[in-house]
Amino acid sequence: MAGHDTAGAPFSPDTLAVVSGRPARVQGGPVNAPVVLTSTYVSQGVPGPEKLYARAGTETWEPFEEAVAGLEHAAHGVVFSSGMAAIAAALSSVRPGDAVVVPRHAYQVTLGLLDDMAARYGVEVRRVDVADTDAVVAALSGARLLWVESPTNPMLEVADLPALIAAAHEAGALVVVDNTFATPLGQRPLDLGADLVVHSVTKYLAGHSDVVLGIVVGNDESLVAAVRAYRTLHGAIAGPFEVWLALRGLRTLALRVRQSQATALELARRLAAHPGVAEVRHPGLPTDPGHERAARLMDGFGSIIGVRPHGGLAAADAVVAAVRLWVPATSLGGVESTLERRRRFTTESLTVPEDLLRLSVGIEDVEDLWRDLDQALRAVSR
Repeated sequence: MAGHDTAGAPFSPDTLAVVSGRPARVQGGPVNAPVVLTSTYVSQGVPGPEKLYARAGTETWEPFEEAVAGLEHAAHGVVFSSGMAAIAAALSSVRPGDAVVVPRHAYQVTLGLLDDMAARYGVEVRRVDVADTDAVVAALSGARLLWVESPTNPMLEVADLPALIAAAHEAGALVVVDNTFATPLGQRPLDLGADLVVHSVTKYLAGHSDVVLGIVVGNDESLVAAVRAYRTLHGAIAGPFEVWLALRGLRTLALRVRQSQATALELARRLAAHPGVAEVRHPGLPTDPGHERAARLMDGFGSIIGVRPHGGLAAADAVVAAVRLWVPATSLGGVESTLERRRRFTTESLTVPEDLLRLSVGIEDVEDLWRDLDQALRAVSR
């Protein structure tokens, strides 16, 4: 889609989120990209590029793909029906018998997919502490692919992305980074040499807990072509209205992330001093193991907090039951603040503490959020 002429304009990510993927600026034309609801296109066999069938591509996908690719400094974007569809496509280059290096703490369904690939196709899955650079490098020998989350879900470990990407390429491995937690505003792994970047659009990019989508972006035409072919052949296609909603949500990404990050850091500081809290994980805290690395490599510390209340598993469940403003829910990255105990899922990594609460900070008033957390923690500790 031909958008505004931005040649030579060094726009910030904040601006790109607003202006990318717009229709051409013409008198009387729309400011926003329209939703096109069609499955089929007129096709008379005339020479030249044409659309045939919406499973292969629609004009409603293109503005969103362009906008996210621009934020990630990518040449290409491929939107999918879900984050997991995008993850599956990004892993589709792995063949039977290949080895994949993956964080021991990562999105549980990503780990579940890799375990399924191991069971079905003999893929060797090497789980590592992604914050331990030496351990990751040692595991890369003979690997086909390095999968990275940074910060990790839900433990918030921070990887040395430049070192790991360089080491993986030295070992002949591809690198895919799930950048959902950091967002393109926090880091741009393609600039560091990553081959592909994946997002659960459901989270921060769309930002309103009302769509399920994913996207893969990259610069290597052959890799992106394979991802796009996977989408077409497997039918993992996004609905046009959902993509339009995601593009509308993307316009406020910078405002939402800036607010939620600032609130998350303030809440993390207060939680670290709370008598009802045993441990807090947030890269913005100087005491956090990932702080130095996050401060050096990231633009912001993210909007996720890990909390372990005094009293263990029972206390953690009681906190979730006691909050009134925070929403007990399993997703994250929306305008509303959510929390959950991660090990309530039997598929969560066993090295995640049973009493860990993952807090996703939204855009509500910080004092309202704090009062709700504080009363819940104090009620549990009585």
